[in-house]
Amino acid sequence: MEDFVVQNLFNGGREAQIQAAAQLGKLTSKQRHKLAERGIISPLISMLQCQDYEAIEAALFALLSLAFGSERNKIRIVKSGLVPVLLELLQCQNGTLTELIMAALLIVSSCAANKLAVASSGAIPILVGILSEDYANDDDDDDDTTNTISMQAKLDAVGTLHNLSTCHQMIPSIVASGVVFTLLQIIHSYEKSSQFVEKAMTLLENLVTLSENALLQTATTSGAIRALVETIEEGSLQCKEQAVVILLLICQSCREKYRGLILREGVMPGLLQLSVDGTWRAKDTAQELLLLLRDCSGYGSRSKQSKHELIEQIMQEIDAEGERVMGTTTLRMLEEMIAKLST
Repeated sequence: MEDFVVQNLFNGGREAQIQAAAQLGKLTSKQRHKLAERGIISPLISMLQCQDYEAIEAALFALLSLAFGSERNKIRIVKSGLVPVLLELLQCQNGTLTELIMAALLIVSSCAANKLAVASSGAIPILVGILSEDYANDDDDDDDTTNTISMQAKLDAVGTLHNLSTCHQMIPSIVASGVVFTLLQIIHSYEKSSQFVEKAMTLLENLVTLSENALLQTATTSGAIRALVETIEEGSLQCKEQAVVILLLICQSCREKYRGLILREGVMPGLLQLSVDGTWRAKDTAQELLLLLRDCSGYGSRSKQSKHELIEQIMQEIDAEGERVMGTTTLRMLEEMIAKLST
């Protein structure tokens, strides 16, 4: 079988190459590794450069099979020139191929040795463009070609950008691509507990943690603070945790500027709830943000204040900002949070 695959990929016609590529997925990982060592990656990439969609799909599936679970094959595939070919293929705007291309980029970008090569091929603005497609098409409702990109392809695009963002030297290029605004659009527009928003929040948190520019862009984008507050209220546990981390970073960056803006978006009910029943990281972060949202004169001296004094102070500041926190449930959450802070 291995000889059949090699001979047909190198010397066979169209049908023989497609059949050989299809056989790759049926082989064991050990057999695929041996075939990669025999140089079959090169003819598979050549198949991607033809105008035959069936051959292109077969080659993409074969390359995905070779890359899966093998860091060595991921490196070989990228060194063979895969990424520029994939980015060129995206121009065909075929939904099925786009999904396979995004899966391939996600897999090869997971390898640390490939990150720079993927980014230097011009992938970053293209990936952001894929994520921005919905918003770019909003003003052209009569365009029948809109929304050709599947949700899975978009999830893989975010995942690929996140893979690249773990290489810190690429952060400036990623931020400069306009991805922060796109991520905020996703967070604003999609269900806060969705997988898409979870991936967007994960990437956004990584960017704002590592880049002052990304943090500034997030803080100053219209509607961003509101979207983060809504995520604290409506998101999954993971999204809530990431949203409060980002809000804390925003508040810490310029407390005088952002404290009132955050309070006016109605953050307190969700923040109090999170400080009681969030993840351990979310609880700690929510409590730290609550302290920052208090009057500056009392910051850092909570041990000197009684529980009731802290409750009264926070409630006064909520009222001063126009925030309405009503009901015994909310008050009980507030008391539970203050009790934890006072211990």
